[in-house]
Amino acid sequence: MKNLFIALLCLLGTTAFAQSEDEGIKSAINSYTEGFTKGDTASLGRAFASNALLRNLNTSTGKIVDMPLRKFIAGMPVGGAKATGALLNYSYAGTSAVATVEFKFDDFKYIDLLSLMKINDDWKIVCRVFSRVALDVNLATGQGAKTGTTKSTPAAKKQTAPAPKAKKDDGW
Repeated sequence: MKNLFIALLCLLGTTAFAQSEDEGIKSAINSYTEGFTKGDTASLGRAFASNALLRNLNTSTGKIVDMPLRKFIAGMPVGGAKATGALLNYSYAGTSAVATVEFKFDDFKYIDLLSLMKINDDWKIVCRVFSRVALDVNLATGQGAKTGTTKSTPAAKKQTAPAPKAKKDDGW
């Protein structure tokens, strides 16, 4: 009976941990979408790490454009962007997470691919990579996602040079 009780406590603790991670990620995304759509700069500040990177591709020049977080927040229109925001999906492992958010305007939408990290027990957006797309463009999902329920067939072995050995100071 004692072992059953301990097993039940472990199961409940694991479930509570997963829920708190889910809720923490959703809270950060919610702060972001509300801050964006309502012009709430405090919410935006809570959603992002202070050194977050915001970048997109200037399709006219073909160059990557970085925007400082403070400029993004300062440029938020009073009352917010006239858009609806939605969390499309997210996933996480350990202290890293990724999420996809969509902001629909009247004649276009932004698709935001967000990287989050758990910093001092709070989930924060550390990178926003975004694209402005037509309303009929939807998020595409690539092939080869690991699901855990399927087995992959091993590919034919290629003749390759051995991988270099890691050095003690290589940052890993």
